Amino acid sequence: MNNSQTRPYAKAAQGHDASNGGWFNRNVFLFGLTSLLSDFCHEMATAVFPQFMQAIGAPAVALGFIEGVADALSSFVKLGAGYHSDKIGHRKIWTGIGYLLTAVGKPIFAFAFAWPLILVGRVVAWLGRGIRSPLRDAMLAESVPSAYRGKAFGFHRAGDTTGAVLGPLAAFGLLSLLAHHPAPVQTLGRWLPFLAETSGGAFRVIFLLTLIPGLLSVITIFLVKEKRREPNHELNFMGALRAMPKDYQYFLLGVGLFGMADFAPTLMILRATTVLEPQMGMIEASRVAALLYLLRNVIYAVASYPIGALSDRFSRSRTLAVGYGIAVVSFIGFAVVVPTVWWFAIFFPLAGLFIAWEDTVEGTAVRDYVGADLAGTAYGVLGVVNGLGDFISSFAVGLLWTVVSPAWGFGYAIVVGIAGTALMATIRCCSTRQELPG
Repeated sequence: MNNSQTRPYAKAAQGHDASNGGWFNRNVFLFGLTSLLSDFCHEMATAVFPQFMQAIGAPAVALGFIEGVADALSSFVKLGAGYHSDKIGHRKIWTGIGYLLTAVGKPIFAFAFAWPLILVGRVVAWLGRGIRSPLRDAMLAESVPSAYRGKAFGFHRAGDTTGAVLGPLAAFGLLSLLAHHPAPVQTLGRWLPFLAETSGGAFRVIFLLTLIPGLLSVITIFLVKEKRREPNHELNFMGALRAMPKDYQYFLLGVGLFGMADFAPTLMILRATTVLEPQMGMIEASRVAALLYLLRNVIYAVASYPIGALSDRFSRSRTLAVGYGIAVVSFIGFAVVVPTVWWFAIFFPLAGLFIAWEDTVEGTAVRDYVGADLAGTAYGVLGVVNGLGDFISSFAVGLLWTVVSPAWGFGYAIVVGIAGTALMATIRCCSTRQELPG
């Protein structure tokens, strides 16, 4: 292999940063705003998604299968999109396309009478997520000095999760409005008859309205200023994969093992809904479950920045292992439930804390191992590992829930989660202690 081919693989993880100075700049703000709008769209639908599945008669195994398949397909797209962006030297246009697909995927749910069309909508939305996520993270990492990267990612996750707070809150408000005042559904039913004549009409209206914040996120991402690099047409896919450092490969092993326990949050919502429904009824249990999910996301938003800042001071792998341990505790709460709202009011916030820990630290750690020229590919590989783990975990929990009992499904997550936590605690991470610019 000649020198031009080996050049991209020789970059050190701690190379020169694309940005000098502090961490809070135009790009960091815009990435946070874009993610806020996109997650508003996503979480508005997610808050009522499991209940809609119940309304159309879909079993828990179908929910687990949909979430798992969408995540798995998305993960492979992440790898291809990340590698392609490293090769062509720019990322913003494809990132915008990804946000557009995410925006149009959710309204497809409104037209579903059985779960296969929901699978189509979920796949479209998650393909968009697969395209945008590694490219956005690579651009974000290049927008700040390395010593501040944890803060930038923490701010981004906080913005993302603020949208995840507003989305369920909007869903809760709309459910309350439409439950007591069905006239809007009936009015829309004059132009879209299926809204008034089929089950889950209120849920279908919510899915259609997600298009508004989704399209706004497409507009804001194009306001980001990208520093383009020279195209690297000599970069080949297998060579880029082989160039991933050994330490990064071990890190991915720990992420993957824990990922096989980290099931989709919609299964938590479904658990709360089914446990509370006998006392409250379907609509009231759905409203409470949406509020509990909102509480989870509030904790997620509040915790993201402090966790990111903490990871700038300590080993990210050890910090991540603490978050994984918190996840295991939350899994126990969903396995052994007490049929009261207060029980779930304890364990939904724990779930928010661990996902803030996981998402912030995993994304930040990538650039501790890999240089800028391979950042897209590295984030793509992380996406594949997480996606495969999500598929296995969501499908396994959903299958065990349907075939045996919910406790067996969450029990599986507990056992595998403990193994993933133990492995991550033993993995070495590159030092994050670096000189601050200036």
